[in-house]
Amino acid sequence: MNPHLPQFKRVWFVTGASRGLGALIAKAALADGNAVVATGRNVNAVIERLGDAPALLTLPLDVTDAQQVHAAVAAAIDKFGRIDVLVNNAGFGLLGAVEESSDADVRRIFETNVFGLLSVTRAVLPIMRQQRAGHVINLSSIVGYQAAAGVGVYSATKFAVEGITEAIHAELKPLGIHATMIEPGFFRTDFLDRSSVLIAEEVIADYAETSGKLRELAPVINHHQPGDPARLAAAVVKLVDAPAVPLRLPLGTDTLKAIGAKNAYVTTETEAWRSLAESTDYPTPSNP
Repeated sequence: MNPHLPQFKRVWFVTGASRGLGALIAKAALADGNAVVATGRNVNAVIERLGDAPALLTLPLDVTDAQQVHAAVAAAIDKFGRIDVLVNNAGFGLLGAVEESSDADVRRIFETNVFGLLSVTRAVLPIMRQQRAGHVINLSSIVGYQAAAGVGVYSATKFAVEGITEAIHAELKPLGIHATMIEPGFFRTDFLDRSSVLIAEEVIADYAETSGKLRELAPVINHHQPGDPARLAAAVVKLVDAPAVPLRLPLGTDTLKAIGAKNAYVTTETEAWRSLAESTDYPTPSNP
């Protein structure tokens, strides 16, 4: 680390920082007095969005390229000496019924949303373990908690992110490292633009009333979503500053509603099938 650099509150490493939530989270972290390593596939776009400052290091990063991942983490340590907060934001969507989703598109979205996240996390965790401090923040989604017709494969990637985050939360907590999943609802970003979401090429008429409805709705609600992305970015900074951080942070009233609905549904269904569920244990004297 350069000894002449000013001292910063924390050092953040943000993926997918060229636009959308990633860029806004990076800007909010900078404004809060942090140093930020802002990365993206198009580093020029990152620079255009965030500018130039002693507290900012912009780097090219395709999270599916392991060599780039390790080079970016090494550059961050070379400049700032530590990484305190990792924000795994890079990812994109896939709109279409599960049956409509091509094998190539499914593999592509898993490579970025899941395997890319794992690659970056595995590269950063040795640093955090050595520090015995850090915070891993993984961007999930409203559909990472409750899947929906039309985004089944995208939901599957976010379900994977939730499982990974729950596991590393348990693994890292004894080491003084936090892990949190952020579950945004529909926020007014460019996520539904063609630059951020794949549209399944195959259209099956039988899904017109389920997945097809979402295909029709997406361009209508695009840039009219209820969530304010700048307020989300501010909430992420508040999360990191909090004395006790949660495993799961739902953001947006739509996410809160979806979580409540799913929890109620699971409770009702579990109770309805409790007798059959309990019948599958080996018999015991108290339960013949």
